Amino acid sequence: MTAAGVADCREALEETNGDLKAAAEILRKKGIEKAAKKAEREVKAGKVFSYVHHTGRLGVLVSLACETDFVAKTDDFGKLGRELALQVAAAQPENVEALLKQEYIRDASKTVAELVKETIGKLGENIQVVDFKIVTV
Repeated sequence: MTAAGVADCREALEETNGDLKAAAEILRKKGIEKAAKKAEREVKAGKVFSYVHHTGRLGVLVSLACETDFVAKTDDFGKLGRELALQVAAAQPENVEALLKQEYIRDASKTVAELVKETIGKLGENIQVVDFKIVTV
C-alpha cells in the first residue's frame, strides 16, 4: 500500500495500535525525512518526460534527474515524471520553484514538492526537477 519496507510497516502499525491511516501517515513523514537527508547528493542521471493534451494544442517536456540510471528506469520514477508533466500542463507554473509549491492536482492535501519527497523516500535517491517547457499552438 505504501511501498515501504516490511519492518518499517510493522513498526508503524505497532506504534499506532493497528490504525492503517495513522501508520500510513507515519510512513509518509519518514519518507519526507529521508528525502531531506538526500537533498544535497549529486544527481547525474535521469529522463525527460512528455505530455501532449488530447487536442494536440498543448505539450509539455519535464526534465527529471536522479543519482543513478538504475532508479531512472524504475516504475516509480517513471510515474513521478508522467505526473509532473501532467501537473505542468494543467497548472502551467512559471518556473520549477513555483511548480514545487503548487498543490498536487490529484491530491490537494499535498504539494508537488511533497510528492517528489515521497518518491525520494521510496527510491532512496535524491530526485530533482531540473526544468520544464510548455509548448502551445
